[in-house]
Amino acid sequence: MSEFVHLHVHSHYSLLDGLTQIKPLVKTAKARGFKALALTDLGSMYGAIEFYEVCQAEDIKPIIGFEAYLAPRSRFAKDPAIDSVLYRLILLAENYTGYKNLLKLTSAGHLEGFFNNKPRLDKELLRVNHEGIIALSGPIEGEIPQLLKMGQIEKAKSVALEFRELFGKDNFYLELEDHPAIPSQLEMNTKIIQLGNELSVPLVVTRDVHYLNQDEAEVQDILACI
Repeated sequence: MSEFVHLHVHSHYSLLDGLTQIKPLVKTAKARGFKALALTDLGSMYGAIEFYEVCQAEDIKPIIGFEAYLAPRSRFAKDPAIDSVLYRLILLAENYTGYKNLLKLTSAGHLEGFFNNKPRLDKELLRVNHEGIIALSGPIEGEIPQLLKMGQIEKAKSVALEFRELFGKDNFYLELEDHPAIPSQLEMNTKIIQLGNELSVPLVVTRDVHYLNQDEAEVQDILACI
């Protein structure tokens, strides 16, 4: 059995959405016995270099990525009535080529897709810059979970196969999360497991980390309210 690795983690660079600073994040991971750790801030890679350097100092393998905002249509489409809805997708660098492609993606999200205060990508960008990237289907706000939530099972299957073809069969995973505070999460996980089994798409478990200790939950809620 392989050791668990956190692959969906936010720092304070997820502006007003993450509580933890980079150095305490990595040091806590080290103290708790983790050998590797990802950083997946919202729409950006502001903390990537700092994260890499601290991980190197603490002898932890850094996994660099970000949580992408995916436009429902094109990144250039900016109609408030249609394009305010966003999907989420976790993107991780498998190698240096993937890291460079992540930089291209987040830059394009800010320079071309920025709308409603969010740096958005689209599938056209992903098709051009997918090499060396591992993708997770994302939290409950991801496209596949949202389709499952609406009962659009066949469409969810189609999107899962689209992502598998886009990133490669070994580089796309369906993401499971454990969040008891989200009433529909358990039901969603069951549907995602069924989808993965039917399509032979592998599963990965994450925690969508935003803070380090249980007693910081209220502070995280206050930050989100701000």
